[in-house]
Amino acid sequence: MKKSMIWMLIGVMAFAFIGLLYLQVQYIAIIFKTSNEQFESTVRRSLERVSHELEQEEARVTLENLNGVEFMYKNPPDQQNINQMMQNIEIQMTKRDSNRIIKGISKIKSSSFQQQYIQKPQEKNAKSTIIETSEKLQTDIRERYYRQKAIFDDVAFRHIHSAYLIPIEKRVDLKALQNVIKTEFVNNGLNLPFILMVVNNSEQVVYQSEAFTRTPKSSEIITQVIFPVDPPSKQNYIKVYFPTKGDYLSESVSFLVPSIIFSIILLITFTITIFTIFRQKKLSKMKNDFINNMTHELKTPVSTISIAAQMMKDSDISKSPEVFKHISTIINDETKRLGFLVEKVLQMSLFENRKATLKLRELDVNDLIAGIANTFKIKVEKSGGTINIDLQAEKSTILADEMHITNMLFNLMDNAVKYRREGVPLLLMARTRNEGEKVIILIEDNGIGVKKENLKKIFDRFYRVPTGNIHNVKGFGLGLAYVRKVAEDHKGSIRAENGLGNIGTTFIITLPTIKN
Repeated sequence: MKKSMIWMLIGVMAFAFIGLLYLQVQYIAIIFKTSNEQFESTVRRSLERVSHELEQEEARVTLENLNGVEFMYKNPPDQQNINQMMQNIEIQMTKRDSNRIIKGISKIKSSSFQQQYIQKPQEKNAKSTIIETSEKLQTDIRERYYRQKAIFDDVAFRHIHSAYLIPIEKRVDLKALQNVIKTEFVNNGLNLPFILMVVNNSEQVVYQSEAFTRTPKSSEIITQVIFPVDPPSKQNYIKVYFPTKGDYLSESVSFLVPSIIFSIILLITFTITIFTIFRQKKLSKMKNDFINNMTHELKTPVSTISIAAQMMKDSDISKSPEVFKHISTIINDETKRLGFLVEKVLQMSLFENRKATLKLRELDVNDLIAGIANTFKIKVEKSGGTINIDLQAEKSTILADEMHITNMLFNLMDNAVKYRREGVPLLLMARTRNEGEKVIILIEDNGIGVKKENLKKIFDRFYRVPTGNIHNVKGFGLGLAYVRKVAEDHKGSIRAENGLGNIGTTFIITLPTIKN
């Protein structure tokens, strides 16, 4: 797959995920806002109901305290309303009296026509009596209505001009108020703990049910006037704060948590997939480079062996023992070289698939480095360089496989020789020191060095530092990968740093020492 196609897929998937997450966040915000508005509306409706009940209770108590006081009504009620009420009373009274009249008339119907004429004046008198009675009744009811209305109006007038002068703690039982409010909340489906405050117009707290665990924001407190008819300068307020309101509202959007978790899992999976694709693409390129290098490396010994084999067929060469011996030596050397290359690939395959079987025994790192440096001295001096050692580690005994540890150090020193700077004598230094219960091995050189961005990559399989089209040093990019594997299998680690002034490279190996 082309790189441009991969980036296009990344863009499409990223856009889809961002859009999905945005919609989910917006949906959660809308639900949370709606739930908050419904919560506050329910609380305000409950508090308004409590305030109305307090007004009714105060009016009831005031009326119960009246003991036959006489009042004069100055402003009569609407005459149309009174007339309507009187008509209803008259209809009821007329129906009742008419029933009595009908009973009397039924007794007269059996008499003669003359008797009927004689009874007509009596009927007329009866009718007059009903009207007079009805009018008198209406007058009595009207007077009683005016009297009671005057009493109520006067009580209301006195109440609104004197009630607010009484302290709120005497007008309302503040301790019982909390139970009333709690009951109203429960009836409206809010069974949450709350803190009740009653404050006056000067924001002074008259009553508070309990102390705050933290100072609430003004937006978290819901306020309601206790007696709305009081003058604004004398009004008192109920303030309610819900400490667990956030948890209550969060439950309203809790059903969306699984969808968000699944979206995050998909996002992580997508990220890992993209990372794997790029890693595999990079690994594929490195493998292609490896195959090209390996083909070139294997071609040389194979070609040399083939030429030598053809020369041995020549009868003249077979007659010369010295030439024959020389050709045999070339074949033997190239065969060893070919075997070494194949063994190196197989060795890395072994380390990749399973942990190698190490033959562990006690080794002295100082002695090991001294022996390797003495053996490697000839190769370094042949290239015009020098090798020195500085063995400061006092605790230098480790448990290790001598062959793999030796190969690890040989690889690092051999790289120093391969990647030396042209025209500059090689300076190779091997050091040891202790850090706690660990021994530190440092292999330093003054070669061409490694760029900072490549320091962490040089230990990857098949990786080779880019050098453009210059391939002076042949290799597969397996040596340092082998070095890291050996260090890790010995429960240690390795890292690379640039030398002083970005000249050369320093490889730092950390291995655990034997405590006893």
